[in-house]
Amino acid sequence: MTTANKVTILRILLIPFFVVEVLYYVKSGNELHLIAALFTFAVAAICDGVDGYIARRYNQISELGTILDPLADKLLLVSAVVLLSFDHGPLLGQIPLWLTGTIIGRDVLLLIGLVVIQLTVGKVHVRPRILGKVATVLQMASVLWILLRWDAGWGARWLVWLTAAAAICTGGSGLLYVWDGVRQLSASPSSLAKTPPAKS
Repeated sequence: MTTANKVTILRILLIPFFVVEVLYYVKSGNELHLIAALFTFAVAAICDGVDGYIARRYNQISELGTILDPLADKLLLVSAVVLLSFDHGPLLGQIPLWLTGTIIGRDVLLLIGLVVIQLTVGKVHVRPRILGKVATVLQMASVLWILLRWDAGWGARWLVWLTAAAAICTGGSGLLYVWDGVRQLSASPSSLAKTPPAKS
């Protein structure tokens, strides 16, 4: 249990608190709950960079960390995006449903691919992609844009471009991961067609 993994676990533990604070805000309209939700999401987002820095700087990259880090990202972003996809007006804006569908669709597709590769090859090699990291940043920015209530007036136009860029990068990164998965399956001996034994 490295320091980097402890920071990652902290990110996961912050997710329920973030969800509860948003729900309390849309129910009561109390600004303190919105501030708490914003602070929690910001801390979780910052910790995303902190645990990666610690892991690289102090050579704490571990098998557990390679599982927990993307899991923490997915849980935080999917929770936030799904939560903000509902109509909470006039208190909060709304994440476009097509962005929500793109994010969830990609993650479900990747999960199915991971299971198939694990069962076929026995070992999954995930290569981080720059486009995937950009997609994560854009998704976080879209969530923060709505939590900060910048989606009115001129901010609404910027939100359209922000969410569109997030959807394009999310879909593109998903295709790259699928391509990596197909290559792993193709390179595995277990994926080769078995020739029948010659008849004597």
